Amino acid sequence: MSTYIMSDIHGCYDAFLSMLSAVRFSGSDMLIAAGDYIDRGKQSYEMLQWIAQCPPNVRLLRGNHEEEFAAYVDLMLLLDRREHLETDFSSNADATALYESTQYFIKHGKMAASCFDLYGTIGALLQQNHVTLYDLCRWSAIIRQMPYYMKLTVGGRMYIVVHAGYLETLSDIGGRFDCLERFYLYAREESCQFGGERHGTIIAGHTPTIIEEEFAYNRGNVFRFYNAAKDSVYYDIDCGCVFRGRYAEAKLACIRLEDEKIFYV
Repeated sequence: MSTYIMSDIHGCYDAFLSMLSAVRFSGSDMLIAAGDYIDRGKQSYEMLQWIAQCPPNVRLLRGNHEEEFAAYVDLMLLLDRREHLETDFSSNADATALYESTQYFIKHGKMAASCFDLYGTIGALLQQNHVTLYDLCRWSAIIRQMPYYMKLTVGGRMYIVVHAGYLETLSDIGGRFDCLERFYLYAREESCQFGGERHGTIIAGHTPTIIEEEFAYNRGNVFRFYNAAKDSVYYDIDCGCVFRGRYAEAKLACIRLEDEKIFYV
């Protein structure tokens, strides 16, 4: 049995399947996916369909893009209730009308929201895949069940898999984050500066290693940082797969915990 970690698939469903094939993933293995399955890429629908019926040897963790997707669905439901629209949850036309109404209400300041469907994923699902509000709610419910992180011991070492970063308490970081959940989903360089687990290893994504301005820049390869004070290792395995059209070095990464071998497709 082997334990594999992937993160930040971002709608690159074909690359995801290629990675499963490359590592020869089988029913005796475990896959932990560290969030951001959707947005940016062209195959968010395929990823959502896979998430809804993934095998029992897969553990799905929540990323910020899933968190935001669920929040957008909540906004649509809020408007439906508030305005007594009586949307037919089984109708694509009704879901599309509710989506457009939500856009209108937010744009004109009639609903308090900083953004809505920022990457156009829900709009594409409605227009191209003809999904319904029932489908959106079903996926949102699955997301709400996803934990923020997972702890496991492999080869006598503690591993924590999380989307962005992990720390035990916000007291170590001051007022940069208002709750631990936001750190799990949105931390970047703070993951190395303040996060970590004593004598443990953090496996995360969130910050693409192809962007020179970012702390984790490593020419599209997995970034590794060692904190000697904690004897803690931090891996960033987001190698920017969805940005292949802009960066030649972008790829999908996967790490196997038993020997920390890294795979790329």
